[in-house]
Amino acid sequence: MTTLVFVRRFLTDYVRNPVNLLLLAVVPVVFVVVVADAMADAAKLLGGPGGPAVETATAGWAAGFLAAIGMYFQTAATRDADRRVVIAGLRAARLVAARLATGLILALLAVAVAVTALSARSGIDAPARVVAGTLMFAVIYLAIGAVVGATVPNPVNGTVVILFVWILDVFFGPAMGAKDWLATRVLPTHFVTLWMVDLPSGHGGQIGDIGWALAWTAAAVAGAWALTTARLRTARLRRRVRPGGIAAQLAAASRAAWRDARRNPALWVLFVVVPVVFILTADAVTPNAPILLTVTEHGRRAARTFNMADVHGATMAPIAVASLAALVGLFTVLDSRDSDRRAALAGLRPGALLTARLGTLTVAALAATAVSLAATAMVFHATRWPTYAAANLLTAFTYALVGALLGPMFGRVGGVFVAFLLPFLDVGIAQSPMLNPEPTTLSRLLPGYGGSRILIDGALTSGFDETRPLLVGLAWLVALAVAVTLAYRHASAPTRSP
Repeated sequence: MTTLVFVRRFLTDYVRNPVNLLLLAVVPVVFVVVVADAMADAAKLLGGPGGPAVETATAGWAAGFLAAIGMYFQTAATRDADRRVVIAGLRAARLVAARLATGLILALLAVAVAVTALSARSGIDAPARVVAGTLMFAVIYLAIGAVVGATVPNPVNGTVVILFVWILDVFFGPAMGAKDWLATRVLPTHFVTLWMVDLPSGHGGQIGDIGWALAWTAAAVAGAWALTTARLRTARLRRRVRPGGIAAQLAAASRAAWRDARRNPALWVLFVVVPVVFILTADAVTPNAPILLTVTEHGRRAARTFNMADVHGATMAPIAVASLAALVGLFTVLDSRDSDRRAALAGLRPGALLTARLGTLTVAALAATAVSLAATAMVFHATRWPTYAAANLLTAFTYALVGALLGPMFGRVGGVFVAFLLPFLDVGIAQSPMLNPEPTTLSRLLPGYGGSRILIDGALTSGFDETRPLLVGLAWLVALAVAVTLAYRHASAPTRSP
């Protein structure tokens, strides 16, 4: 009975932000209905099965990502509160069971929506196999979310780690056509995917793909249980920072912001690891095949043939940059809101606080871009590196500001969902020259349009011909900066008693 009471309380806390439930329903629909065709086309280009196999796998990918993020915040954000409950007398096993049960209920909702969307979209030939496979996806990623939450309490680091694991698992898994390397067989859902979409691997041994899939699921749950229980036995204290003329206040706010950044060295490690692994691995699995693109050269539109590996290599950097910048922007502003409000109440000018936060965002965007460009230079040579680098910077700054807007609008959980979805749908799908040789009406309306068009221009042509996209990108940047300023001033304004 005690466990059930805690489950009800945890679910009540989750639904206090109705956006969480809305996105729990919307994200699977977006993956299964909107993105499935584009993912299938991308898989076919990369030598994968494409078609129904990828469309079926999207249900598992969506449910897994939602389960991981939901469980991460069930675990990471409650460390101190859960310890106090255990100290008060509740057995740690019961509290862990309540947390995992809450995550499982949310995962089941995501599974139900994803499978329903898949059924409505294209029908399901083997419903039992698809439902069971999607459920295993959700349970494995539920455990991954719990493990990351127990070991990585910082939300920026935690969500980036989950995103990193998910990207490796999806884009270098069997459904997307990755080569059958020994290294890819240890990805969390390698065998689950093979069994779910009915692609026998031939390397499952005597227990087969389903046996390894079940073993992965059981091991993931056991590891999550052990680490989540162990986390309740440790306590960590948080250090806080405190705040004359405008120059003195700006200097104090900047020192505090950078002190926060230095306390999080794992973030800077992730800024190196994620782009490097993502870009180099993507290049390794891309076939050397010709692809026809329409580019503008000296004012003339013309269709030209390029090597697919070059085009894919050129477009990997902005995807990594946009995702990292959006997540950093989200948590830089969201996690500083309460402390900045207290600083403003103590007399520090909101303008100085905002400038310090934006300075942190700028350096983070520059760092992500520099690492991504260095990794890209190892596998691709742009025709005009300055233009290519400037396009990546424009994308990074744009999505850092987008991320800064998401926190006040959606909160932590909902903000992470959107910070992941928007760069993926915009830079990864809508702006992709491999999937859309000509810009579509939708792509022109999204924040990544200007940076993406300039990037292709700098990567593949010898002259600059994208003045209009440049103006569009700069207009997005100015509009987002104004929106962030207004939202930040409202969020950090001291509350006044009547």
